[in-house]
Amino acid sequence: MAKLYVSNKDESARLFKSDFLELFTHVHWSVPIILYVPVVMYFLFRTVQSPVIGVHYGISLFVLGLFVWTLTEYVLHRFVFHYEPKSAWGKRIHFFTHGVHHDYPNDSKRLVMPPSVSIPLASLFYFLFFLIVGGNYVAPFFAGFILGYILYDEIHYATHHAPMKGKLAQFLKHYHVLHHYKDPNRRFGVSSPLWDYVFGTMEVSGEDIAAEN
Repeated sequence: MAKLYVSNKDESARLFKSDFLELFTHVHWSVPIILYVPVVMYFLFRTVQSPVIGVHYGISLFVLGLFVWTLTEYVLHRFVFHYEPKSAWGKRIHFFTHGVHHDYPNDSKRLVMPPSVSIPLASLFYFLFFLIVGGNYVAPFFAGFILGYILYDEIHYATHHAPMKGKLAQFLKHYHVLHHYKDPNRRFGVSSPLWDYVFGTMEVSGEDIAAEN
């Protein structure tokens, strides 16, 4: 079977000639935590302070936000990050956004989403949810959604660079490893395999079973 990566070492491919632009493509794993944990705390504070949202609504909307993130993660990974355009510019953009990660899967500085991408996306989703859920209830929902994003980024980093222990952690690591080294057209979830099961992209072959044993 053809090798699905260029290098399995912790090394980077240069994306820009400019050192300044190149700097923004390298992101430490702690950046999503530093940027977005305060966002989660802010929206949880707004939830607690709200005269409209009760405890049950707050918890339910928070959990719903987490759940919606798992679907968002799957859809973005499968249909956006793995969409391969035919034009030269499209292929270049695809390489910048996700192709480089598959070519250099253990590049420790390109395993979490750069703020230049995550901040505009988070803003877009907030206004979308504001319109759908409503201004009175968006706070707990968005807090759960952003927590889901943080978990996704940190789990993604851990699957490549952390000694994950425990059955669940080892399952998630093996699950993502198979996406990189076995079949990049399956197992699009990272923090949860739920939607792979729902949409049939979790198909387990005899070879996969053998690899697990």
